This record gives sequence, structure tokens and C-alpha cells, in this order.
Amino acid sequence: MFDPSDTARLYGCAPGVDFPLAVVRGLEDRLKDAPPEAWARVTLLVNTTRMARRLRALFDEGPARLLPRIRMITQLDDLLPAQPLPPSASPLRRRLELATLIQTLIDRQPDLAPDAGPFDLADSLATLMDEMQGEGVSAADIANLDVSDQSGHWARAQQFIAIAQDYIDASNSAPDSEARQRATVMQLAEHWAHTPPKDPVIVVGSTGSRGTTLLLMQAVAALPQGAVLLPGFDDHMPADVWDVLAKDQTAEDHPQFRFLRLCHALNLQPADVTPWTGLPPASRARNAVVSLALRPAPVTDAWREEGPRLTDLITATANITLVEADTPRAEAIAIAMRLRKAADDGQKAALITPDRMLTRQVTAALDRWDIVPDDSAGTPLHLSPPGRFLRHVAAVFQSPLDAEALLTLLKHPLAHSGADRNLHQLNTQRLELRMRKDGLPYPDPDGLIRCAAKATKQVEEIEPWVTWVGDVLCGREVTGQLPLANWVSLHRTLSETLAQGPNGTDAGELWEKKAGKAARSVMDSLAENAGYGGELSARDYASLVATALRQGDDVRDRDTPHPDIMIWGTLEARVQGADLVILAGLNDGTWPEPPAPDPWLNRKMRFDAGLLLPERRIGLSAHDFQQAIAAPEVWLTRSIRSDDAETVPSRWVNRLRNLLQGLASQGQEDHWAAMQDRGTHWLALTRQLDAAPDVPKATRPAPCPPVSARPRRFTVTEIQTLIRDPYAIYAKHVLRLRALRPLVQTPDALLRGILSHDVMERFVRDTLDNPDTLTVDALMEHARHVLTRDVPWPAARTLWLARFSRAAEWLVETEKVRHTIATPTLFENEAIGKLTLPAIKTELEGRADRIDVDASGAVILYDYKSGSPPTKDQQKHFDKQLLIEAAMVEEGAFATLGPRPVRAAQFIGMGSTPKTEDAPLDIEPPRQVLAELVGLLSAYLEGDKGYTSRRALYEDREARDYDQLARFGEWDVTEEPVAEVLE
Repeated sequence: MFDPSDTARLYGCAPGVDFPLAVVRGLEDRLKDAPPEAWARVTLLVNTTRMARRLRALFDEGPARLLPRIRMITQLDDLLPAQPLPPSASPLRRRLELATLIQTLIDRQPDLAPDAGPFDLADSLATLMDEMQGEGVSAADIANLDVSDQSGHWARAQQFIAIAQDYIDASNSAPDSEARQRATVMQLAEHWAHTPPKDPVIVVGSTGSRGTTLLLMQAVAALPQGAVLLPGFDDHMPADVWDVLAKDQTAEDHPQFRFLRLCHALNLQPADVTPWTGLPPASRARNAVVSLALRPAPVTDAWREEGPRLTDLITATANITLVEADTPRAEAIAIAMRLRKAADDGQKAALITPDRMLTRQVTAALDRWDIVPDDSAGTPLHLSPPGRFLRHVAAVFQSPLDAEALLTLLKHPLAHSGADRNLHQLNTQRLELRMRKDGLPYPDPDGLIRCAAKATKQVEEIEPWVTWVGDVLCGREVTGQLPLANWVSLHRTLSETLAQGPNGTDAGELWEKKAGKAARSVMDSLAENAGYGGELSARDYASLVATALRQGDDVRDRDTPHPDIMIWGTLEARVQGADLVILAGLNDGTWPEPPAPDPWLNRKMRFDAGLLLPERRIGLSAHDFQQAIAAPEVWLTRSIRSDDAETVPSRWVNRLRNLLQGLASQGQEDHWAAMQDRGTHWLALTRQLDAAPDVPKATRPAPCPPVSARPRRFTVTEIQTLIRDPYAIYAKHVLRLRALRPLVQTPDALLRGILSHDVMERFVRDTLDNPDTLTVDALMEHARHVLTRDVPWPAARTLWLARFSRAAEWLVETEKVRHTIATPTLFENEAIGKLTLPAIKTELEGRADRIDVDASGAVILYDYKSGSPPTKDQQKHFDKQLLIEAAMVEEGAFATLGPRPVRAAQFIGMGSTPKTEDAPLDIEPPRQVLAELVGLLSAYLEGDKGYTSRRALYEDREARDYDQLARFGEWDVTEEPVAEVLE
């Protein structure tokens, strides 16, 4: 196939050439006169399964022929003459063993690292091990580095690196994958040095960025019929630039640096790289522009010399569109619109970006036109339904079950996915509504049963179900450590039980479809390797499961995608071609991504040890960019702002802009502006697509429902609401809307007020039976009991108890005075009064916190306030609760008392500055209050009286339950309300 040569054979394909197609065409050119069986003697070593699939697809297109052997560069065992090496240990086993060793070291030296970090350290250390073995660097090489100018951190790092080396030395029987691959390549190279194969062997598509791969490429290139074929080789770089690149120790971020290193390893120069085929790139002129733009920094002065010689800039930039959107959303919509046009035109289009959030936004935007792109990445396993379900279940073991965790599990589509799922969903909704209303921050079996009993009248439907929920999910927290095998068994059993439901016979849909099978494979792997894991806490186990799922294979359970609209990662883009390529997310920090922080070695130490430098990944990304921008038609897109800050354009976009704008400043046409103009056109279309008709802002509402629909029953506390915010009464009683309390409840002022009432009632009742208990100690004992029972938040419980203790002495002293004046007679549960106002056919209901009766039979009303009590002026105009209750008492609304005179009414403030505030009965006597109340209520029985929103709030910034319904924010309280008569 190849003519004899004294030097290594190194071939290249220019950026913009369909690389897999070029491989096939080059083979056809070289084997056109060979016998048919010559094809079968060719071995192609490819670096990705995607490349292998694409090559097979091209061969399948015909003509009929014997096919070459296509194998991965990681599958070389059958090329060895002897027995292959033992299979590599699984990455999970290695992680577990390393974590155990690290934990042992931390136990001996607790100050070495946080106790919660062995698995994170194991991951980081495993990555370093891979790199050390791939590059042929031992722990001794690292230990011999000159670290005289390094900090004491180095001594700690060495201890962990020594653990890694000890692990490597002890794992000869089951080496990890990187060590096994390097040993295989070295054995194969030695075998080929003595007995080279006579048939052609070609390494296809690799750049030689890793040490082991570079060794393989050297071994193949030395064979009599061996060759190396490079993708995206830049043949526009002059020799002097290659020379500068060789001398620059910081040049690894250049897209062609790896090819230069490969040439030197093969004793060649870049000029010795031969074109593999005559297939032309999409635009040689564009390749020249991009090559010049990406020159290494020390020679960018070449722009001034070589830039004016770029005479074909029109052809180079004609098919490039630059989209600089204001926001990521606008960028996504512009991309989706262009992909839609490509689908309509029958154009093959691909979106390439490392930004997975952006690809999800584009996918969502394409759904507007029922276009499902062919996304090569799929869904990460840990974000798939089974992955999320398993992670949620693992979290149950870490801490007591709270309401959010319970409903997250019950609402998951895999929960109760067996029989009777519809009833499960209905019961979940019933339970949630009741939990929001009553409050159940930390559910237990008894609490769930109580909530369920009040959630629906169909007790026979919900009672068995809620009992099953309590038995399965409550009380599952584990405080100690368990062997990994026990954790896996416990986790899997609970997951399957929850998935099958109370009447199911299997695991429901948990292990079904591709995602379920992949998740089951992860759990099986955990079970198989559990013996290497030691004992773990619940937190460590949950972290282990999350990482195992994150490292699992992505899944693609999708509808049939559009055949011509694709989303590729940078890996897929290397081996596939498209008519239109959209390079998106071109901002620094996204493309390229910043190097990950290295907790072990700094850049100088890596360079001295012969490990990969941080710039390597940037260089690979730059090579991906150089290949992708060479497509027939290209879009370059970025957002000017992210969600929270202004962005910086990708360094490659900046270089291209500086070059083209610099040429424009020298008198050439401004091609950069032309690229921007094409993008501006699409951004204008995007704005038109999202444009909404001008809708006038809402006015301040004052709805006027029919009199027949207006409420005729109020509670005393709702009178204040009617005065301050009538719209809330309209929403609650006319529209019958109720605000849902948050599921994740917090220790708020409402709860503190309820519990303060409970404490005082218990305390006062106790003093009636035993006057000796009228002490601060007795009061605080009641407070501790109530707060321990009803406040599951330790910090809030402590804070509230301290706050109550500050007022306790004052409360006891003033209570002694109250006891000398009158006797406590009725408390909140008994002091319920109902008053009918016949003139307006309206019923009023009130509940007093406490009613005392003196020796003459007169009544004293008390109302507890956990904060500051209202002033007399506030009571006169707004907070009329005690005044109305006094009027109800004199009218005989409280049946157990009958009509009685009211001697006094008083608020008892238990806030940070405790004090009492008397109701102004002398200024607002009960009969006057009752007459004013009738007048107020009768006014709202007039058909033209509107329920104004936020009429007289204490503070304008106060948030109300029905603000969104009233569209508050489109108007403010300075606007006059607009009455709307409703029929």
C-alpha cells in the first residue's frame, strides 16, 4: 500500500475536510489497483467509537468490498503475540480502595484533611494517577522535584501521592485502565520492533496529546507499512512560526502544538507532513485567515506583514455570521430560528458547544416548531428519572425526613409506578394540600395519618396508602456507619419498595428503558465492588451514589429526532461534517473552559515532572474551534451578558476580530462589520418572534360583585382586613381563593404568636388550680414544653425561648395584678362568640384569647400579641378586634357568659419590650363601635361599592396574599382605584 520509506509516514488533512470521508477516499486512491483482499489486510486504529461508527457507515454506502479492520486504540490485546495483560480493575473499585487508604491516613493524622473528604480526594487522586501512568511518571519522579520555593502544602500532598504509588505497585494483578493501556502499548511496540507486521496499520484521528497514545503513534509510524493520519493539520503556517512554537514553553494552548510535538517525536518537521487526499477544504481562504488569527502570541506582529496579503477575504468571510446577542436566551432563540430554516431548506446543520445549558435552551426553543434535534450527548444518567430517584432515596438516610423530601419522592414519576398510580397521585395531592394548611415540617407516621384523615372524606382510599407511606419512608435516617454492601442492599430495597407501591409485585418502572437499565448497571457495580468500600456514613454513601451515577453513561430515551438537525459536543464534531455549523457559547470561561484547579501540583512542578500542563485542554479546544470554523457555512454566536454579569468574548473570537478590524483600519473592506450585520438581521427576527402586543398596564382594582355574591359572614379579625385591604376579602369570600402556605415552613411570626398564646393559656390555667405556680420558673417550664413539642428548628427554638425568658418576669408580675382584678373564666377554645346583625343579615364570629370576670360580673377582655400591641389610634381606625369583641360581649354573643358589661379590654404585648395597651372603650364605646361596624358592612352591600386593593395598609411595602391576583406592581397605591361592576 505504501512505498518503502526511511522516515516515518505522517499524513494530514486540512481543517474543513470531512475527515472520515477523507480516510475512505485516501484508501481508495492507494488501493485502486490492489487485489480485493488487500482491503481486509488494512488495520485502522481510531481514537473514538464515533469515528469507528462513521467509517463503517461510509463503507456501508458502497461499493461492495472487503472491509478493513477497524479497532479502537484502547483495544490492542489481539495484536499482542502473547497472553494479554489481566483485565483492568473497574474505576469504582479503584475509587473505593483509594478512599479507604485515604481515610486510614486521615484517621492517623486528623489535621491532614477534612474527615468528610476521602471520596473527593480519591477522585482527584485517581485523576492524577491516570495522568502519571499515561505519561510514564512515577511518585519518585515527583518526590525528586525541586520544591525549595514551595509551601508546606507540598509535604501533605506527597503523603497522598505516596498512597497512589503504593496502590499502583500493589495492583499488578489488576491494573487500572491507564496503566494497562501503557503496558500493552509498550509490549506491542517491543514486539513490532522485532517482528513488524507486513500489512498496513494506520492510526487515524488522534492528535497524540497523551503520552501513551504518542508512544503508539511512534510505534506505528516506524512499521514498514505503518502511517499516522492527522485531522485538522494547518498547512498555512510558515516554517519560522513552527520554530517559534517549538521554543515557546507556554505554547500548548496553540491548536497545532500537539502536531509539532509529534513531528519531533518522529524526527520529522511539519513540512514533512504529506496531504492524505486531494479532497479540498470548504474554504482555503478562510483556513488562511483563521491560521493567521491563531498565530502564537510572540509572532502576532505577523498580522501586519501577512495580513495585507490575504487578498480573498470576501470569500473567506462571506459564509460566516456573527451573532452577539444580549442574553443567553436571545442567543438560543436566534440559533433555533436558523436551525429551523435549515430544516425547511433540507440543509444538514449542527450546533456545537460545550455549554449544555445553552443546548437545552435551544432544544426548548425548537419545540415551538415540533423539531427534536439529534442530541449526541443525551441526558446525563444522574439527571435522568432513575438517577434522580436513586439520589433522592439515598438522601432519606442522611437526616430526619422533612416535608419537602417526602413530597419530592412521592411526586417522582417512578414512585408507585406499578398498579394504582392514579390513586397514588390523587392521594399525594390531597396530602400535600393538608400539609400546607396544617403544617407538618417533619412528617412521622402518626402525623401523616392525622393529616390524611382531614384531607378527604374518602378515608378508605387514603388510609391504607398513607400508612404505607409512613412505614416506607419515615424513620429511615441512619446515624452510624454501615458496610457498603449493607448500604447498597438497604438503598436498593427501599427504592424498589417505593417504586412498586403497596400493591405492586415488582420494581415498577424503575429499571425499565435505557435509563433504568443504566441505573441498574451502576447499582450492580456498587454491589459487586462493595467489598472494597469499607464502612461509610449515610452522607458518604449518598455522595458515592451521586458520583457513580454522574460517571455513568449518558442515556438517550428520546423521540425520533430530526435527521438533519444535530447537537454535537466537540468530540463528535471532530469526526462528522455538516453544511451549516453553529459554534455557540463563544465566551471565555465557556469555550474554552478554564483549567480545573489542581490540588496537588502547580504548573512548574507539572512541567518539571513531565505531566500534562493546564494549557493542554485549551489547545485541544482551540483545535476543535479551528476545525469547526472551516465548515462550508458557519455561525459564531455568543451572549454579551450572562445571567449576572457582562461576558468576555472567547480569545479566538477576539483574535479574529482584531485581525479583521486591523485590516479594515488599513483601508480594506470591514468584513467583521459585514459578519455582524448578518447576525444583526437574525437578532432583529428574534426580537420580532418574541414581540408581544402592547398591553396596557392593569389599573388598581376595585371589583364590584353582585350583592348576592358578597359575603354575609365575617370573623372579627377579618374586619381589620376589610378596612385595610378589601380586595383580600373579595378574593377569599367571593372568588373563594385561599393562599397556600409554603411547603418548606419556616419559624415565622404567625407560629410564634400561636405558640405564645398556648404557653400563656397553659400557664394561667395552671395558676387557677394551683396559685403557687404563678412563678417565672413555672412559666418557663410551660414555654420549654410547648416549644420542644411544636418547634422542630433547634436554632429558632433556642432564640424564641430566650426571647420569652426576657419577658417572663414582667408577665408574671402583671399576671399577679390581673389575678387581683378578676378571675380568668374563658380561654381561646371556649371564648367563641357569634353575633347576628339582623339589619344587614350578616353574622359575625369572634374568638377571644381570654375573658376574665370580676366580682361584680363585669368582663375584662385580653388579647396576647407576640410583638408590639396596636396603639389606641390604630385601634380606633383599623385594629378594632378588641373593640368589636367588647360590643359582642355586651350584646350577649358569647353564650356561656350572656350579656355582660365590659369593664376593660387590653392587649398584652410580649415582644422585646413587653407592655400592655388598653382598648379606648371610653372614646369608642361598644354601642358606637357596633353602629360603625353595621355602617361599614352595609356599605359593602351596595352594588357600586368596590373592594379596593391595598386600601390602607400599615406599610406600603407589606406583601399581601393576593397581590399577584390584583397585579400589584403594574400600579401603585398613589393611583385611584377603578371600580369594575361584575355581573
